[in-house]
Amino acid sequence: MSLSLNMSLLAAVIASSILSGTSLFYATLGELVGERAGIVNLGLEGLMLIGASAGFAVTASSGDAYLGLIAAALAGSAANMIFAYVVVGRRANQLAAGLTLMFFGLGASTLIGRPFVGEVVAGLPHFGFGGFGSYDLLVWLALPNALGFWALLFRTRWGLALRAVGEDPAAAFAAGKSPNLIRYQALAIAGALGAIGGAHLALALTHTWDEGMTAGRGFIAIALVIFAKWNPLWALVGALVFGGAEIAQLELQARGADVSPFLMSMIPYLLTLIVLIFWGFNHRAAAPAALGRNFFGVE
Repeated sequence: MSLSLNMSLLAAVIASSILSGTSLFYATLGELVGERAGIVNLGLEGLMLIGASAGFAVTASSGDAYLGLIAAALAGSAANMIFAYVVVGRRANQLAAGLTLMFFGLGASTLIGRPFVGEVVAGLPHFGFGGFGSYDLLVWLALPNALGFWALLFRTRWGLALRAVGEDPAAAFAAGKSPNLIRYQALAIAGALGAIGGAHLALALTHTWDEGMTAGRGFIAIALVIFAKWNPLWALVGALVFGGAEIAQLELQARGADVSPFLMSMIPYLLTLIVLIFWGFNHRAAAPAALGRNFFGVE
């Protein structure tokens, strides 16, 4: 490739990775909050699909993308409360419950989105800020949200209580905290954020609805939590890197690169496996100690 073509490709990847990475970031941030409370949710893919379908349906019906975002957040939070009741209230196995939520989300999103297949919406409006390009509101709020959730987790009493529950819920209970209440709160926030990630995909990237449109992004977001070492600031960095990997393979295919398109489509998922094998193995100590464990104390 010529230098000008290389620069053009790089510029296109950077610009597009910001949009693609934003969807991943909100989903990753939601999973991170839940895992800080000790809850692993493999149903994140389902939450993203619910958010995408609900957000698109409300936007297509009302013509207001911001109203669609609110609907997506409420739908995701409500769906995650079902998961919360199962794993917190009934103390069911978190992995099994998460997979059930994923399939529930796949079915529910298909039902919600079926009347809107083939429709196209204007989506989230773009606007410039400080000469850094033109993006939608969720893109501009990504960095403030990363900083805000970092402060919430590491500089507030609630964040300290949340992390304490994720490390040792019995000790947190002995200190006068309610592990169950805190986990319900965390999962309500996590559900809203995960669904917003899915809604951003439909309202800012594709402007359409299609069954199963998240295509595994929920599982990539779960891997990103490990990459981020359960830190919101690193989650933003990781989302941009993975978003760039996804966009790079699309750009190369569009420019006729002499590489198998099937191989290029594997790039984001190969990167996910590499993260899980190397980064996750070397940084297991960063995970909350009670991650995946139910609290059996009496409240």
